[in-house]
Amino acid sequence: MHPIDMMVTDYNCEYLGLSRLCLMESAGKSLAEEVGKIAVYTFAKPVKVVIFTGSGGNGGDGFVAARYLLNRGYDVDIYMLKENIRSDDAKTNLEILENMKPRLSRLNIYNLRTLEDINSCEVAQKRDSEFVIVDGLLGTGIKGKLQTNIKRAIEIINESKGVTISVDVPSGMDPLTGEVSDLAVVPDYTISFHKIKTGVRDADEELVGGLVTADIGIPFEAEYFVNYGDFLRLKNRNPNSHKGNNGRLLVVGGSKDYSGAPAIAGMAAIGAGADLVYVASPENAADAIKSTSPDLIVKSLEGDKLSLNHLDEILDLSENVDAVLIGPGSGIDDETSKLFNVLVTKIKKPIVLDADSLKQVELSLIKNREDMILTPHIFEFKSFFKTDDDLRLDIDSYDFSEVDENITLFQKISRQIKGTVVVKGKYDLILSGSKFKINKSGNAGMTVGGTGDALAGISASLLSQGLSSFDSASLATFINGLAGDEAFDVKGNGFSATDLVSYIGSVIKNGLC
Repeated sequence: MHPIDMMVTDYNCEYLGLSRLCLMESAGKSLAEEVGKIAVYTFAKPVKVVIFTGSGGNGGDGFVAARYLLNRGYDVDIYMLKENIRSDDAKTNLEILENMKPRLSRLNIYNLRTLEDINSCEVAQKRDSEFVIVDGLLGTGIKGKLQTNIKRAIEIINESKGVTISVDVPSGMDPLTGEVSDLAVVPDYTISFHKIKTGVRDADEELVGGLVTADIGIPFEAEYFVNYGDFLRLKNRNPNSHKGNNGRLLVVGGSKDYSGAPAIAGMAAIGAGADLVYVASPENAADAIKSTSPDLIVKSLEGDKLSLNHLDEILDLSENVDAVLIGPGSGIDDETSKLFNVLVTKIKKPIVLDADSLKQVELSLIKNREDMILTPHIFEFKSFFKTDDDLRLDIDSYDFSEVDENITLFQKISRQIKGTVVVKGKYDLILSGSKFKINKSGNAGMTVGGTGDALAGISASLLSQGLSSFDSASLATFINGLAGDEAFDVKGNGFSATDLVSYIGSVIKNGLC
């Protein structure tokens, strides 16, 4: 499992009502159970358990495990290399241990502040094998040189002849790639929670030891429902970045009758964080879009509809952007159809197809494009995939068999392409190969025209900022629904797509807090 996916899942448990503090308790209990099994298997007599902790959640798992191990009769020493613990849940569990005074259990907590403290600890001084060592020093995202104290602690752990158990990932190993930039704990066992990290799974066995996966009670729904944890997928913006570094997007759409759709899509893309949004539209629509907002860079195309005459201009524009949205407000026309089918073959940037483009682009031309998002409602879905008229998106149910059968049917149909498909409905279904997500944000007021254009704009914006097609589509549906919920709170069912767009920036800001 990708480390960011695990973090997202942990956070999303909160929104099912399962707190991360509960998950840490479950993880710590599971860790203690596995440590106990390994200790009994390895030693013929009771031995001391030494838990090395750092500033993150892995240390918190160790604090919880200490309580359960003490209750099993083990002597437990905790070696803390960090006093400034980042994880609030880990702090809570450390406070529990500190509140156990006067001490009635065999627990000692040592703060190893200096190299001298580390070199003087019992594990460093004793060279026998009478220890179980739990490595809870470092968590995810370890790259480059280690801090001196952490590196020395890892050396001592590796030099010890005790049985070493790493929590989730050996400290010093990149949990995504399995690479070791500086130095890593070489454990006898690695205990993973819920699912094994990608890097741990792919690393050589001698670097991770025996792998144990512990179930800590995370429900499937926490993985498959989009929620606030998915905001963790948004990349941190470099404070030294310049205009255009954070996403450039081209919207191709509009016609003599429809100028609002590309404008809404473009403004939604800006609200979702894109730096620059270009709109290429026929001249009548272009004039109206220019008057809608000075924030959009509008390219006026000759005539009153999109056609192959505009191919070179649009291809030139596409060279200077990071993603392209095709379709909003374009109308249905033979000349427009020809243009769109050529564009999807010639543009090599990530593409979102929405609205009228879904009625005109040939499936065969895009079936191998992984960097593509389609955003149909159910009728557009059936038309694009030329499938059964009785098909319905019907997943608002507690009946597992009904939900499973419905999702499986949509997966079977959408697998005709390699890209991502968002089926819009009361609950949105996001599909990509064997992967799927369900979005439950939004409300009935979003049947108003233009909210789908906003979704397409947000999706393209996230694509332009470097997210994958599946992550872009999943998070975009959630953001779009949240903005719609904000608009509903203020105006009830009388809100417009423009009202929804005005809340996109604030719901993202709140989601990142």
